[in-house]
Amino acid sequence: MRAMRDLKTLARDDAGSTIVEFALIGPAFLIMMLGVLQIGIALQNYNALRNVSADTARYAMVQHQTGNTINNNQIRTYAINHSTGAPYLLSSTQLNAVVDEPLVRRVADARELNLTMSYQIDSLLGFAGIDGPFITYSRPIFLLDNTLPAT
Repeated sequence: MRAMRDLKTLARDDAGSTIVEFALIGPAFLIMMLGVLQIGIALQNYNALRNVSADTARYAMVQHQTGNTINNNQIRTYAINHSTGAPYLLSSTQLNAVVDEPLVRRVADARELNLTMSYQIDSLLGFAGIDGPFITYSRPIFLLDNTLPAT
């Protein structure tokens, strides 16, 4: 009889319900918040790759137009060095840049290069064994021939 009375009292008591609800919903909410932050970091890093590749293309064009001979390795080195400095501050250990020439040229009398940059994003979910994803950005670089007649 006393056991039944204690069970009824316990069933009416809702003092710990908030803790139980948070224990069920809290981890999922925290993981979702970390996911939103991860997406924000990914977008910032993607924009950094886009801007670095534009700066690298500009560097290659200026060097070529001023008569300096520039090779693919110099362009790659510039891209990596420029991306590790301010304002981009990307990690050089997570960054890769490749400069190559496509098989088919799209513009006559121009040297066409293709700059492909990839970066592994820092993972906020590393404690859960989830690595950061890779983002890749590619852009063409056209180095016009200086021997063309001026118009």
